[in-house]
Amino acid sequence: MLNKSVYIIIILILLPNFVVSQDGKKPNIIVIFCDDLGFADLSSYGSIWNETPEIDKMATEGLRFTNFYAGAPVCTPSRAALMTGCYARRVDMDLDAKNRWVLFPVAKKGINPKEITLPEVLKEEGYSTAIIGKWHLGDQPEFLPTKHGFDYWFGLPYSNDMEVLKREDPPLPLMRNEKVVQQSNKLKVFDQTTLTKRYTEEAVQWIDSNKEKPFFLYLAHTMPHNPVAARPEFYKKTTNPKKGFGAAVAEISWSTGEILSYLKKENLDKNTLVIFTSDNGGNPNWGASNGILKGKKGQTSEGGIRVPCIAWWPGKIEPGTTCTTPASVIDFYSTFSSLANIKLEDATKRDGKDISQYFFNPHLEVEPRPFFYWHVGYLEAIRYGDWKINLMGDFSKKAKENIAKSTYSEVSSLGQVELYDLNNDPGERFNIADAHPEIVQKLISMADKERAALGQWNDKGPEVRTTIYKKNPKPLLKQP
Repeated sequence: MLNKSVYIIIILILLPNFVVSQDGKKPNIIVIFCDDLGFADLSSYGSIWNETPEIDKMATEGLRFTNFYAGAPVCTPSRAALMTGCYARRVDMDLDAKNRWVLFPVAKKGINPKEITLPEVLKEEGYSTAIIGKWHLGDQPEFLPTKHGFDYWFGLPYSNDMEVLKREDPPLPLMRNEKVVQQSNKLKVFDQTTLTKRYTEEAVQWIDSNKEKPFFLYLAHTMPHNPVAARPEFYKKTTNPKKGFGAAVAEISWSTGEILSYLKKENLDKNTLVIFTSDNGGNPNWGASNGILKGKKGQTSEGGIRVPCIAWWPGKIEPGTTCTTPASVIDFYSTFSSLANIKLEDATKRDGKDISQYFFNPHLEVEPRPFFYWHVGYLEAIRYGDWKINLMGDFSKKAKENIAKSTYSEVSSLGQVELYDLNNDPGERFNIADAHPEIVQKLISMADKERAALGQWNDKGPEVRTTIYKKNPKPLLKQP
């Protein structure tokens, strides 16, 4: 007779197929991706300023992660991680052509056309696919989302502040598929106060037109990235000293409620997994809060890369649950493929893993795995279990100069190797490297292996899949 533990193992192995096969339908998948939302910017994650009732209800009806990581501490590499299931370093999206930390308008590089993206995998299996919102993985024709698995796109090609006169940026373009449908005039940004509302309406309309077969919606909010914007009524829903930021967060909460309410009204909720998260940590200078976590956007301290994440799936995910096991946006590629019963057989090396079991058994004990904090061409830190090592203290003077230049001096290091126990010290206050030399050495050995595979800075390792570079990129402009 099989013992209890064997039965549990069998159930976990079969669980993704069970989820798909109950009614014969592949699950719908929605990823709501905020821009610069901090770890503590939601009431359900401790905010005392921002009213987020719709998102908080989502958390009480679903699963809340407390150790969830963005793919990077800034926009472009984090989104590359979502689309590819890889650290941005592996797919050559951790630096732009000038070694800056994100892509800028009229970029010479973008996501590799040969890369098999998450929407491409899902589309091949019959999914309708759409991105509503910000892309930021290249603004040349071969890099746009409609060339990388998305049937439909409405949104911005990069950040909403990328219209800088001295940098000669083109006017900020709003896109529908591959055409500019609205653009700033004489370097005055078009009205962004209705952008969240427009994204929400587009998302609901697109779902309504594509609900007869499985769909994947990537709702990539522009907000609360600076310059923040929201409709006037949402300024009444925050006590944040930075009123605009709090209003933008409140409107994102409203938007999330609209999406979930629509799914319930159309009886789509029980076959739809909805993920809510952020592309990186917040910047307190703009009104964000990362709570007790050290650091901010642009840094590999926890406040720069640990983000809120909520998973919602009525009837599948137990309401009001919490998962403390570390997980990351790099895991969504394998996880969504598994839930859709898709076998990945392309032999492409990816860094993420299938975490679907966390949704249904959040207290499951799993073997620790390393999480690598890649940023601007350097492996800056590693987490393994509850241990985190900050490696920057041992970096050369030249490496530190490179990092400072690429990140506008957003460098976080004590000038020596730092070791933290994140379970007891999530705020990274107490460096205990001297007390645990064996742990330090173990993590440094992991770092050496990772660097040998992926290199650093402009020295790309043998496992880096180098993307293409355009010699003469053109700006996105509205045709007369």
